[in-house]
Amino acid sequence: MEYENIIFEVKEGIAVLTVNRPKKMNALNFRTMDEIKDAIATVKGDDSIRAMIITGAGDKAFVAGADISEFTGLGLKESYDFIRRGAGIFRDLEALNVPTIAAVNGMALGGGCELAMGCTFRIASENALFGLPELGLGVIPGYGGTQRLPRIIGRSQALWAMLTGENLDANKALALGLANQVAKPEELMDVAMKLAKKIATKAPLAVKFAMIATKFGDEVDLETGLVLEALSANLALASDDKKEGVAAFLEKRKPTYQGK
Repeated sequence: MEYENIIFEVKEGIAVLTVNRPKKMNALNFRTMDEIKDAIATVKGDDSIRAMIITGAGDKAFVAGADISEFTGLGLKESYDFIRRGAGIFRDLEALNVPTIAAVNGMALGGGCELAMGCTFRIASENALFGLPELGLGVIPGYGGTQRLPRIIGRSQALWAMLTGENLDANKALALGLANQVAKPEELMDVAMKLAKKIATKAPLAVKFAMIATKFGDEVDLETGLVLEALSANLALASDDKKEGVAAFLEKRKPTYQGK
C-alpha cells in the first residue's frame, strides 16, 4: 500500500509510524486509518521488528482527533460500521505482541487519545495534552476511549475527563498513570527511541509471553492469571532464546536472540 498520510520506516528492528497531516493537525480521516491498519499488519507479519513508535508530524499535535468532516452525514448503520472499524484497528494495535510507544508531541484528543491508549506505553512531551472532548459535540468516544481510559486511570477520573471535557496536561497525565514519562519536546523522539532500543535487547519470545500473560491475566481472576503466567513461562523456558540468555549470562557476554 502506498502511503499518503503516514510515514512508516523500519530501522534496526524499530518501526516508526508518523501520522503526517500537520496542516490538519494530523486528524484521522478514512485514508489515514486505512494506512495505519496496513502498517500495523506489516509489524504483525515481520518478526524482525522488536518495537514500534507512533507519533505525529510537527510539534502541535500527535493526533488532534478524527476528521469530523468525514462522518457528519453518516446514518445509524454507517456510523456503527465506521466506529467498529476504527475500534478494530486500535484493537489490532493493542493486540500486537511487540511493545508500542506513543510519542505524544502536542494534542492527543479524541481519536488521538484513543490511538495513544492503544499503545503499550505513552511518552508525553511537556506540551502534550490528552483529552476526550466528544461529549461537547453530542457524541461519545467510539474507538475505545470509554473502555481504556477507566482501565488506565480509574473510573472516576475517566468520567471526570469525559463529562467535563477538561484536557490533561503532561504532568497530570503522568500523575494519573496515563503517561509513563514526560520529556522535553526536542528530546521526545530520542527518549522514545532509547526505550524502544532497550526493549529490543530483550528476548522477543520473552517479551511476547510477558505481554500476553499481563494483558489477558489482567481481565481474569488471580488464579486463572497465575495459570496463564505459568503456561507462558513454560513456553519461554523451552525456547532457544532461554538457552542463549543463560549461556550469555554465564559467559559474561551480550546475548544474541533469534526469537525462537
